[in-house]
Amino acid sequence: MYDTILIPTDGSEGVEAAIEEGIDLAHVTDATIHVLSVVDDRRFGTIPDAEWVGLHEALESESERAVESVAKQATRSNVEAVTAVEEGPPADWIIKYADTNDIDCIVMGTHGRSGLDRLLLGSVTETVIRRTSIPVHIVRVEDEDSE
Repeated sequence: MYDTILIPTDGSEGVEAAIEEGIDLAHVTDATIHVLSVVDDRRFGTIPDAEWVGLHEALESESERAVESVAKQATRSNVEAVTAVEEGPPADWIIKYADTNDIDCIVMGTHGRSGLDRLLLGSVTETVIRRTSIPVHIVRVEDEDSE
């Protein structure tokens, strides 16, 4: 069914359900997972360069920890994992990575926002769904604020 599954992560606890679902799907289908974290530096365009260097390093480190954490979870489930960290708009990178690496399925979380929240915040998941022909498996995740 699937040979390669992409699991994007931002390192937050909220995406844990999507990560578990992706690893379970890979285990059942004997697929390799690709774990991708994207450093979205667009939010910090107004920060002075001197401060940006330290912040950028911290964001990269956080992304590295996130993908390594998922890779360890996969290993415990006897699932092979490949990790990557990129920089730029997350939806663009998820789509590009999936196309470049012949991904068969993308497993992503969504907060299920609607109305004004969705309009103001946008949705990486929604953008990916609209712009790729690759199947996207959506997992509803909890907001960290709502716990």
